[in-house]
Amino acid sequence: MEGCIFCRIINGEIPSYKVYEDEDILAVLDINPIVKGHTLVLPKRHSKWVWDMEDQGYQNLMGKVKHLAIALRQAFNTEWVAEGIAGVDIPHSHVHLLPRDINDGLGAFPPSKTMEPKLSDQEMEEIAQRIKEKII
Repeated sequence: MEGCIFCRIINGEIPSYKVYEDEDILAVLDINPIVKGHTLVLPKRHSKWVWDMEDQGYQNLMGKVKHLAIALRQAFNTEWVAEGIAGVDIPHSHVHLLPRDINDGLGAFPPSKTMEPKLSDQEMEEIAQRIKEKII
């Protein structure tokens, strides 16, 4: 997609620190890392959200995310690799992988703060029902 920074990286128009590439996936180091080894896993086919991807593409992406997370665990000698899918920052499907350490000072990922005020049982039931109605 024209103007998409990740598409431009995938097409080689913008330099990157590649850690993995195949015909469908590119993984690069984030240029504004939260931790050493912060990696972005990008499907080469443009879609705004991972939820918009075709099933096979999504499954391929998640399989590669697992493969890369294991490599990051080994490269950084840690048990914990946080995975994040936000998509708000750049409108191109991508997954963040962050090798973490319990004592790295970053807190929980995703954030562990819960909603205040707490939802009532009735609100929880209504939300559950709303979601169930949309599951095909």
